Amino acid sequence: MTRIFLACLIILGLLNFPAFAANLAHQVDDEDAPVVYMTRDITPDGLAKVYRALRWEADGRVAVKISTGEPPASNYLRPALIRDFVKSLKGTIVECNTAYNGSRAATAMHLQVAKDHGFTEFANVDIMDAEGDIELPVSRGTHLTGNLVGRNFKNYNAFVILSHFKGHAMAGFGGAIKNISIGIASRSGKCRIHSGGKSDSSPWGGEQNAFLESMAEAGKSVSDYLERGRRIVYVNVMNRLSIDCDCNGHPAAPDIHDIGILSSKDPVALDQACVDLINVAAGNHSFVKRMTQLNAMRTLEHAEEIKLGHRNYRLVYVD
Repeated sequence: MTRIFLACLIILGLLNFPAFAANLAHQVDDEDAPVVYMTRDITPDGLAKVYRALRWEADGRVAVKISTGEPPASNYLRPALIRDFVKSLKGTIVECNTAYNGSRAATAMHLQVAKDHGFTEFANVDIMDAEGDIELPVSRGTHLTGNLVGRNFKNYNAFVILSHFKGHAMAGFGGAIKNISIGIASRSGKCRIHSGGKSDSSPWGGEQNAFLESMAEAGKSVSDYLERGRRIVYVNVMNRLSIDCDCNGHPAAPDIHDIGILSSKDPVALDQACVDLINVAAGNHSFVKRMTQLNAMRTLEHAEEIKLGHRNYRLVYVD
């Protein structure tokens, strides 16, 4: 039975989940492996369920890091899906400005996009680098010794990283690691990551593997600051699975059916689980091709090398 046929069966509900999970490349039967929780229920109830499975309590001021999405037609997470979840956390939606000159490159425009996309109707929105940035130390880095994040990052006690998992024209895929690296970096910090540590003023012209490895290194600085799972957790939503990022206002149409929502305290395990699910999904050719062409696995490999997290995981189905 091929992996594609298995993927078709799970979509149709004809195969139980444990049998399907056994075909995921990094899923292991090891109680010491980080746990990734999963539901196929892509609804507000499903989102709440995979979050509760983490058994994690957010203390103090809670930031919910999302992508506000590039206009006019990107696949950002819709307010109808995340509204109740963000409100239950009493969370502030946080973002940082983009390094490219789109509709979210400056704070006033970015806040207007957040309003237009419906996020300000149920939460405060903080563009964390509106007043500049601060530098977090990077340990074990090959390319980075410091990571420039939005100055307001320091104002929050806990972070929920709520990511739309999708493809990406430069990184191959975008999930939790991208959201805590590029996503939390200031404009200057984004340039530093993209250039592999060579420039704080231009995101262009960097070497591909240096960029991918720098994402992992920047992400580790955020994880370390937030005490590696004590003050930060991760949720990936696998819907609208375009090969293009939410920074693309005109993304390619998805070839893969919606898969589910996953959560973990380990961002590497979480992203690896999502990649594994893509690799067994029907219609995955264009997505896998993009990841392969851009050497996307290098981010996960380096993330494990520098001890941001683990690629092997234990999948727990919560439905």
